[in-house]
Amino acid sequence: MARRTQSILKQLLNRHPPPLSTTSRSVTYMPRPGDGAPRTVTLIPGDGIGPLVTGAVEQVMEAMHAPIYFEKFDVHGDMKTIPTEVLDSIRRNKVCLKGGLNTPMGGGVSSLNVQLRKELDLYASLVNCFNLPGLVTRHENVDIVVIRENTEGEYAGLEHEVVPGVVESLKVITKFCSERIAKYAFEYAYLNNRKTVTAVHKANIMKLADGLFLESCREIASKYPSIKYNEIIVDNCCMQLVSKPEQFDVMVTPNLYGNLVANTAAGIAGGTGVMPGGNVGADHAVFEQGASAGNVGKQKFVERKTANPVALLMSSAMMLRHLQFPSFADRLENSVKRVILEGKYRTKDLGGNSTTQEVVDAVIGKLG
Repeated sequence: MARRTQSILKQLLNRHPPPLSTTSRSVTYMPRPGDGAPRTVTLIPGDGIGPLVTGAVEQVMEAMHAPIYFEKFDVHGDMKTIPTEVLDSIRRNKVCLKGGLNTPMGGGVSSLNVQLRKELDLYASLVNCFNLPGLVTRHENVDIVVIRENTEGEYAGLEHEVVPGVVESLKVITKFCSERIAKYAFEYAYLNNRKTVTAVHKANIMKLADGLFLESCREIASKYPSIKYNEIIVDNCCMQLVSKPEQFDVMVTPNLYGNLVANTAAGIAGGTGVMPGGNVGADHAVFEQGASAGNVGKQKFVERKTANPVALLMSSAMMLRHLQFPSFADRLENSVKRVILEGKYRTKDLGGNSTTQEVVDAVIGKLG
């Protein structure tokens, strides 16, 4: 009997627990009653490749039977202002998805993108730059979130001609806007288990303006002791980004620096065609391609129908999470990642020869 007991004990001691399955379902999402009700989203196809890539999103949403209805408006970058009915739609729906809007160079025509941010007080721009499995880039382990102040700085549009041949452009930095963007960055880091927030500045030269921005960041950082806080001068930041981007986690910046940093980070991680992003304020959110779409107005992409839809599809996954449809967001994101990993269907900017529609069909085919 003792020998049998010893044998059983030996078997129990040598028994290993079954490995956790990587494909097992996580703890379930419990919606509140009514959370599955369809939501209306304002859709602005925009200029150039905009209608192509927003059309791609519409097709995928329909294939998923996502609880989304689009309210579509025709808006173009050469308009003087955003039409009132468009602003009313976004205020009513709270969420918008948009393609790129061309901004004419010079001529006194203001950017409709900037107008939209100011009208809706979309004070925070968020761009997520990360390596996609299967997409070979110079650097690995890149996962950077650039959070940019969206309403002031050089984008305030306060410029005038003092005398012929002399133009004055004002950079506006306020404590209020600096504190709220810093708070958003630290809140984002806290809610997403991020470890470090880095403030990007040029306070060694612009001691008052960028000095105020840094002072505000430091005050907010003191309220989040679990998150490491760093500061970096913007020119050194650009050099560090192209040499060792994996060192960065969450970056918080004034307006102009954020545009430069986000585009640099996007180029490092795979290009503007794959990076998602959005703009958010207290009451509204607008989702769009994360980094500046330099190819928005390139007619050859429109004619050949070869625009890359990945960035806006990933931004749409962000939108679905924002709307509290997490399973739809997961399905969309995972299917896009499977297509990229497989490598069979890629547009020219990712080294392939596929059309926009071929990529869309491949993504739909991978939906679980």
